[in-house]
Amino acid sequence: MAPHPGPHYLLPPIHEVIHSRRGATATLPCVLGTSPPSYKVRWSKVEPGELRETLILITNGLHARDYGLLGGRASLRRGHRLDASLVIKNVRLEDEGRYRCELINGIEDESVALTLRLEGVVFPYQPSRGRYQFNYFEAKRACEEQDGRLATYGQLYQAWTEGLDWCNAGWLLEGSVRYPVLTARAPCGGHGRPGIRSYGPRDRSRDRYDAFCFTSALAGQVFFVPGRLTLSEAHAACRRRGAVVAKVGHLYAAWKFSGLDRCDGGWLADGSVRFPITTPRPRCGGLPDPGVRSFGFPRPQQAAYGTYCYAEK
Repeated sequence: MAPHPGPHYLLPPIHEVIHSRRGATATLPCVLGTSPPSYKVRWSKVEPGELRETLILITNGLHARDYGLLGGRASLRRGHRLDASLVIKNVRLEDEGRYRCELINGIEDESVALTLRLEGVVFPYQPSRGRYQFNYFEAKRACEEQDGRLATYGQLYQAWTEGLDWCNAGWLLEGSVRYPVLTARAPCGGHGRPGIRSYGPRDRSRDRYDAFCFTSALAGQVFFVPGRLTLSEAHAACRRRGAVVAKVGHLYAAWKFSGLDRCDGGWLADGSVRFPITTPRPRCGGLPDPGVRSFGFPRPQQAAYGTYCYAEK
């Protein structure tokens, strides 16, 4: 195939995947090699699982109009006259995904695609009433309530390569249902090869599964308060320290990014009791791999555990 004739104004990015963390500032590069006589640059976000793009901002090189998708956190870098790079401040979980920088000059439009990828952790989640209780929309809401969002397939795959092994199937952001298996065994779909097992796309309203949630770095800090507390006493203990009872996502993020390591079971905001292990040892659950262990959902009146609190910095 012959090369496309005419000038190509946008320089191809050196890195098509930009890595960041929640709370950081991320820059998505889009630079013109030369300036057309008249042009606009249009930034948009490609929504996962949906065949649509959402407009972020448009610039003509002098002025920019923000369309509010990122809540005023998006701006142009303007490092020089040919710089149309997008800057996203205070990156949030929902900012992850694919972005498009499109040059519109009325003759020959062209674009570059970039992916913003957050460093984070995936965790399986089910409510106190047991497994396979969520339709897609309930799973999405449950992850958001635990300081996360539904994980993408790419995030689940990354977690699998890092050691996530889980038999229960869960919803992903794209609307598919899958589960990651490292050690193939009869209760986990049989003795085939390790990998991500798929149930394929399911009915988002009718079908019910668990959820795979994704969270990233914390703005605040998780700490443990010892004691033999009921759930209501746990809430009071955290309040006295200017904090709130931690959510499940808070505990996973503290384990992943801060190396939180405790053998003590503690209440979390959803009524579960868990503890994070970074250095496995026999007296801390006995399992050989790091992780967040769960005691399930004890009776809220049971005065047997401490609590994990979360305080904003």
